Amino acid sequence: MMGKKYTDSVKLIEKNRLYDPSEALSLVCQTSKAKFDETIEVHVRLGVDSRHADQQVRGAVVLPNGTGKTLKVLVFAKGDNVQKALDAGADYAGGPEYAEKIQQENWFDFDVVIASPDMMGVIGRLGKVLGPKGLMPSPKAGTVTPDVAKAVTEAKAGKIEYRLDKTNIIHCPIGKASFGEAKLQENFDTLLGAIIKAKPAAAKGQYIKSCVVASTMGPGIKINQSKLS
Repeated sequence: MMGKKYTDSVKLIEKNRLYDPSEALSLVCQTSKAKFDETIEVHVRLGVDSRHADQQVRGAVVLPNGTGKTLKVLVFAKGDNVQKALDAGADYAGGPEYAEKIQQENWFDFDVVIASPDMMGVIGRLGKVLGPKGLMPSPKAGTVTPDVAKAVTEAKAGKIEYRLDKTNIIHCPIGKASFGEAKLQENFDTLLGAIIKAKPAAAKGQYIKSCVVASTMGPGIKINQSKLS
């Protein structure tokens, strides 16, 4: 049974209509009626096949207005890099002791993992636990880097990673309902711009199949994908 707030929100949306991005973002703020500040998410279905290596779409982008969420950052580093990471705002920084904590205590009190290249031997053993949670650092996302301090600063500033799931959809947060339409629009444009730029050469036909925005508890609002190129 859907709650009254949800049904009221649904009434504001025309079922089969494709909205311009600005209208959709204005509506998503109106339909966000929960007692907490809801996260606004974008779901983009792409005309690629994620099973093929040459059709992967993955990367990272710093949202101009951040995500509205304070992320906890864990950095795997050694030597001077440990202090550099902590000075840049990392919540945790160190080496094998954190790998052991994750493996033995099932510890996951962090949202982002960053590693310096010389720690990949330690990180490699964590692939089975970090991978399924989408936490495995990668050079493509800028989370395996010699400049750990810069990566920490970007993560704290609202850097998000986008990647295809098995159904060829990218799911990403673009902020909170309290941001309002203008800030959400800036974040939306930045994310979509990055996804469009990341189009694989092997992708044929229509690249953006569909695009939907929704708040945590609200209904999805379809965006006219022809306005996104």
